[in-house]
Amino acid sequence: MDMIPDEDKEFLSNRFSQELVNPVTITAFTKKPEDLDQPGLECEYCKETEQLLNELAQLSDKIKIEPRQYSPGDQLVQDLQIDKIPAIIVQTDDTKGVRYFGIPGGFEFSSLIEDVIDVSRNATDLSQKVKDRIRDIDQDVHIQVFVTPTCPFCPSAVRVAHKMAIENPVYIKSDAIEAAEFPHLVSRYDIAAVPTVIINEKVQFQGALPEEAFAEQINNALAA
Repeated sequence: MDMIPDEDKEFLSNRFSQELVNPVTITAFTKKPEDLDQPGLECEYCKETEQLLNELAQLSDKIKIEPRQYSPGDQLVQDLQIDKIPAIIVQTDDTKGVRYFGIPGGFEFSSLIEDVIDVSRNATDLSQKVKDRIRDIDQDVHIQVFVTPTCPFCPSAVRVAHKMAIENPVYIKSDAIEAAEFPHLVSRYDIAAVPTVIINEKVQFQGALPEEAFAEQINNALAA
């Protein structure tokens, strides 16, 4: 059975035909090798993630899926710092910082759609003031946004984080992490609610902040 309903496929196909500009590659790391049993590598939803992405790619010839089997010795795994699966990187030649860990289901599917469009256009709707602040950053920033598929507020936090990675692809990478699939991280960071945002392991907050307040939290993390 298809994961994307037929009526949604038609809507998305029409939207992609109007809004996608440059080709987008979605690199998906799945298929746990049998000898891997560390936390984060169980990949309970690898099969469903692959199916969802393949269905998405069928809706536009500008979306390409690049499936890869996770291996810790893979140079791309090391370059992209992939430490849990399924991992999804939405990218063009200009950006690789828009990342998902866990299946982007439920409310997060809408985030994925908007990310694909923004990455294809290499543009976001952040205010010019926030764009200027984000583009001025010249230190590495790692944003982790913990979500669940049923959280209606999570996509807002994910989208702001991903927009910032698009605006500063050299220094910012932003991860949407499905909390239920990675309980060891929920325990490590003592996450009690979603969305929870962690920046550079130094600043942690709950809720979907407005973009200016989110940018301020990045500054706080860099100053810490």
